[in-house]
Amino acid sequence: MIPGPIEFDPAVLREMGKPTTSHLDPWFMEQFGQALERMREVFMSPSGQPFIVAGTGTLAMDMAGANLIEPGDRALVVNTGYFGDRFGALMERYGAQVDHVRAEVGDMPALEQVEAALRSHSYKLVTVTQVDTSTGVLADVKGVAALARQYGALAVVDGVCSVAGEELRMDEWGVDLALTASQKAVGAPPGLALVVAGPRALEAWRKRKTPVCNYYADFGNWLPIMEAYEARKPAYFGTPAVNLVAALNVSLGQILAEGMEARIARHRKLSDACKAGVTALGLRQLPREHCRAHTMTAPYYPEGVDASLVGKIGAAGVIVAGGLHPACRAQYFRIGHMGAHTPADILAVMGALESALAASGYAFEHGAGVAAAQKVFLS
Repeated sequence: MIPGPIEFDPAVLREMGKPTTSHLDPWFMEQFGQALERMREVFMSPSGQPFIVAGTGTLAMDMAGANLIEPGDRALVVNTGYFGDRFGALMERYGAQVDHVRAEVGDMPALEQVEAALRSHSYKLVTVTQVDTSTGVLADVKGVAALARQYGALAVVDGVCSVAGEELRMDEWGVDLALTASQKAVGAPPGLALVVAGPRALEAWRKRKTPVCNYYADFGNWLPIMEAYEARKPAYFGTPAVNLVAALNVSLGQILAEGMEARIARHRKLSDACKAGVTALGLRQLPREHCRAHTMTAPYYPEGVDASLVGKIGAAGVIVAGGLHPACRAQYFRIGHMGAHTPADILAVMGALESALAASGYAFEHGAGVAAAQKVFLS
């Protein structure tokens, strides 16, 4: 129950275990083509161009930066944690002048702050992390994208901890590029960088005055491959991760069979139950109430309890993650609830958490966390 890699559906894992075919085999071309088509539906971007590339979520971020930034461009980061810092550092590496709009740890910058920054300079792009895994903060992507469009900037969304779990309507909201990785709410094992670039992002890339500085990340190398696979035709730039792509296609099919609206609602229910449980146990949460993610929960350790709680939860049968944000990493822990997770998983977390708190000498009403979570599921 960490916020990635998550637990994977058995059908996805079975696909991973099949014999590896040639990347030019007609069967694999069909799997790759379907996965690209299904990505448009999951990202809610009929006009977008999907990319599936072997690599991590950081590679997906790198593809955005490498293709959209030229030396001297100005970029604005709507920063809600560790991964906002990373996006800023990445764009600086490509020569951008980067400004950050920040809030206190656990909060998100107000749209008024974002607009004030956009008024002060002419920005080529604005980045926002929809769910920063380090803080559990859910950003207002719809509002940020609207402001970016209003001020003539591209809207780029880091959706590594949100796509296929949080509401993200790429075309409707005016998001120009969104990215994620395979191992979180998308529900496939780690190893794939997933990007959907909208028409304005592709136009900006095509109008570059300088070459893309990252050979592997260059849209120019990957776009013909994506177009060929979607047309079920052979093409080669780099050998794709055959088994991972096939597993991704299975997972994307499951997501769409569930339905995007139903999936978003399910993640909200899981989140509500988990948060109700930790609140009933007297645990405060790192993110403010108005900006809490639905794919993860980030509770503080209660008074008198330290980071050894994570190990005690593990001893009770559930693996959770420690803190990540440098300003407070020893003060909180993180619970992931995305992808194939079920109400039973949340109840198991609450039971393990209660056992660990009791073993830590923390006083609370036994059974309160499980009961509060169960009440949400029964409502």
